[in-house]
Amino acid sequence: MEVTWWGHATVAIRERGVTILTDPVLRNRLAHLHRRRGPRPVLAHPPDAVVVSHLHSDHCDLPSLRMLPRATRLIVPRGAAAFLRARLGERDFTELRAGEETSVGAVTVRAVPAAHDGGRTPKSRIRAVALGYVVGGERSAWFGGDTGLFDEMKEIGPVDLALVPVWGWGWTLGPGHLDPAGAAEAMRLVGPAKAVPIHWGTLWPVGCRRVRPDRFVRPGDEFAAHTRTASPATDVRVLAPGESLTLW
Repeated sequence: MEVTWWGHATVAIRERGVTILTDPVLRNRLAHLHRRRGPRPVLAHPPDAVVVSHLHSDHCDLPSLRMLPRATRLIVPRGAAAFLRARLGERDFTELRAGEETSVGAVTVRAVPAAHDGGRTPKSRIRAVALGYVVGGERSAWFGGDTGLFDEMKEIGPVDLALVPVWGWGWTLGPGHLDPAGAAEAMRLVGPAKAVPIHWGTLWPVGCRRVRPDRFVRPGDEFAAHTRTASPATDVRVLAPGESLTLW
């Protein structure tokens, strides 16, 4: 298995010749957010499928989804396909609930719970329950999407790799998110062999470069430090956007 973190929650997972792309943000500007670190994603392999964890615009970016070939399969939370079909046109949609799974070539994609608001916006009537996903083949990877802590995390493992959110796109966090200490506690519950911190150090509000810059640059290393105490058997690899990790 090879994973490439392209920044924020966008990861390309390559396993058994199949590429799964998570929550793609494939452009450098998203509303009031801009990419401050790392290259715009350039995919070595067209994705066989995309998983969308929830409908927030930094995870379900419609212009980025339109950049993908129309034949790309979109695996989404139950209830999200109608919203996406109305804006993207007819596509190959697969809707899942937590506990359900589907096959993409030689790999399986299993939906798992996440503790995060599932609305498109805070007051939107457009809603679908937020999910995480476990991509499994010879190796397995849990993609957390965006989530807070929840007791059922201990039922997600064992997995070889956790792609775990450790912050966000600003200098504060609301409910339903993990900070570095919370993400380390998630590692204690899930018990992965390796972990890569995601959802940090990529997107930032325009004009706010000097506002709490520590929250842009430190969460990955802070997560690694906390994990050494909370889950010492987990090997944390802090990647820069565009870097890859191979699991043998």
